[in-house]
Amino acid sequence: MKVSAIIPAAGSGQRFGEAKQYKKLGGHPVFFHALAPFMKCSKIDEVVIVVSDRDIERIKHQILSLSINKPIQVVAGGDKRQDSVKNGLNAINPTSTLVCIHDAARPFVTEELIERSIVECHNYDGAILGIQSTDTLKIAEKKLVKSTINRDLVWLAQTPQTFKKQKLIDALVNAQSECLVGTDESALMEAMGFAITIVEGHPNNFKITTRDDWERAELLFGLKQNIEIGDANEV
Repeated sequence: MKVSAIIPAAGSGQRFGEAKQYKKLGGHPVFFHALAPFMKCSKIDEVVIVVSDRDIERIKHQILSLSINKPIQVVAGGDKRQDSVKNGLNAINPTSTLVCIHDAARPFVTEELIERSIVECHNYDGAILGIQSTDTLKIAEKKLVKSTINRDLVWLAQTPQTFKKQKLIDALVNAQSECLVGTDESALMEAMGFAITIVEGHPNNFKITTRDDWERAELLFGLKQNIEIGDANEV
């Protein structure tokens, strides 16, 4: 069973103020850190990175510096995230049966998390990573609290999200015909009634969206580097 990975990286970073996937973390662009575990993961057969038209040649050049052990492509994105994912799907190997999608701005994903989503997808139409909410959740209108949500039912979705390829294609076609816009691919699959399971993610697998997230990423990266140096010194 072939598995293709798609990494959407065409966002402009409006909330962040710049395209954070290209901002350097520890000397390398954020998307390098997100990409590396997919290149190492034995369950991933190929990777497609989706970027804006203007960035294609630059990203292709940057990727040349990587140790590449599997097919990797850089293709143009679309106006919306789901358009970019569709373009990525058009570029993958036609024999692939599963598609694993990951945010370029989640630099702390691990091989274990990737494999977890792929393994669980075999029994469902899709498998997404998530962590359960630990906060009390309120619904409010104009800052006036209306109700409290049972947090035991609430999961904070992460990526990677792995889906049966043909069913993801069907969901994207349906979204286009019904004018649906999802913040992730799971939402489009859910709209079709497909069975999506949640796989335990990790708090460190957060998406860099705000400047506070960036500070957290720098701290976590520095901590990981110190641990690796400490481990090397003990050898």
